[in-house]
Amino acid sequence: MKIFCERFKELRKTKNLSQKQLAEILRTTNSSICDWECGRSQPDFEALVRIAVYFGVSADYLLGLEDESGAKINYNVKK
Repeated sequence: MKIFCERFKELRKTKNLSQKQLAEILRTTNSSICDWECGRSQPDFEALVRIAVYFGVSADYLLGLEDESGAKINYNVKK
């Protein structure tokens, strides 16, 4: 998911953290951080929660379901 990759990397850079530093904070590996930023893999639910809590954002923001202001984004998905 491209939006996650972009937002995740942007959040890391705003804290001036290396991938290795963030991996230690999030209790994961440096290669996982790299893979998430490059879109080769995605974090599991537990890691997603740790990311959201650490950066003070919602999982919806990370997943592209809301914008920076918290407004929901409508993807016109049929219910």
